[in-house]
Amino acid sequence: MVIVYILMSWLPNARESFIGEWLGKLVEPYLRPFRRFIPPLFGVLDISPIVALIVLQLALNGLISVLRYFVY
Repeated sequence: MVIVYILMSWLPNARESFIGEWLGKLVEPYLRPFRRFIPPLFGVLDISPIVALIVLQLALNGLISVLRYFVY
């Protein structure tokens, strides 16, 4: 969902559509803490979604590791 939301920012008026608003309600609460601590590069390039995806991937890998430990 985060990747689709990011790609929608490249299309004019895509975030104002029903799907864009729906994705915004789901994704923005997750992205907001990252945007608070990571300022845009050069004032225009927002890299906080990339950091948010990396954190999400690390959390998923950690969860998988913990589950493997308890299953085996």
